Amino acid sequence: MSNNNIEQVPPVTNKGSAPAFFSCWDIHSYYGESYIVQGVSFDIREGEVVALLGRNGAGKTSTLRSIARLDEPAVTHGEIWLDHKPLHKMTAYEAAQNGVALVPEDRRIIAGLTVHENLELAQIAPPMGWSIERIYEHFPRLAERRNQMGTTLSGGEQQMLAVARALARDIKLLLLDEPYEGLAPVIVQEIASIVDNIKQQGITTIIVEQNAVAALRLADRALILDMGEIVFDGTAKEVLDNEELRHEYLAI
Repeated sequence: MSNNNIEQVPPVTNKGSAPAFFSCWDIHSYYGESYIVQGVSFDIREGEVVALLGRNGAGKTSTLRSIARLDEPAVTHGEIWLDHKPLHKMTAYEAAQNGVALVPEDRRIIAGLTVHENLELAQIAPPMGWSIERIYEHFPRLAERRNQMGTTLSGGEQQMLAVARALARDIKLLLLDEPYEGLAPVIVQEIASIVDNIKQQGITTIIVEQNAVAALRLADRALILDMGEIVFDGTAKEVLDNEELRHEYLAI
C-alpha cells in the first residue's frame, strides 16, 4: 500500500464538533482469541497529553498497539485518524511514516549498537524530527553515554534512550507504554521530568501507566478503560480529586 494512495479526509469528532487531531472510532480488537478492545472511541486535541488508565487486562496496551497498527489483522472494526489521515488503512510501517511512535514497555534497545548508533538508526535523512544534538541537550545523560552500548545502560537510561529514539523521527503522536515500569522512584521522577519537557514541546502524547498518580500529574486528560470499554473521559484533576472513581477502576 502506498502512502500516496491513502485518502485524506478531515474527520469529525463523535459529537459532530470541530475536526479532531486524533480520533479512535469504535475500535474492536483481539489478542489471540480474547476479545480485548470492545468499542473504544475517543478524540485528542493536538498537543494534548492523555493518560490511558485501567486495571491489568483492561485493554490499555492493546489500544496502543491498535493505534500503532501492530495487531493487524486483529483489529476487526473501527477507524483511527491522525491529522486527517486514516491509520486504520495503514500498515505499522506506514503509520510510523505518518508520525506514530510507540515506546513499548520492553524498550527494544537494539543490541550491538551504541547509544549514538541507536539514535542515528532511528533518524531519517534529512532530519525531520529532533536532531541528535537537540536530543543530547534534553537528555544529557545519553550525551555522556553516547559511545556506550545501549543494552548495557541502566533501566532508566534505556527508557530515556527509547523515548529519545522516538523523538529522532518526525512524530505527531507519541505512545508511551508503561514508561515507569520497574524503575526506582528517583528515576521515575527523572523520566517524568523528561515527559513533562516533551509536553512543553507540544507533542501529542498518550501514556499507559500502572502508576496512575504519576501519569495523572503529567496529563491534561484521563481516559479510564474497564473490560475493553471507556468508562470515564475527563480531566486528570477530576480523577485525582475523585477517590471513589480511583478506588473503583484503578484500585488506588
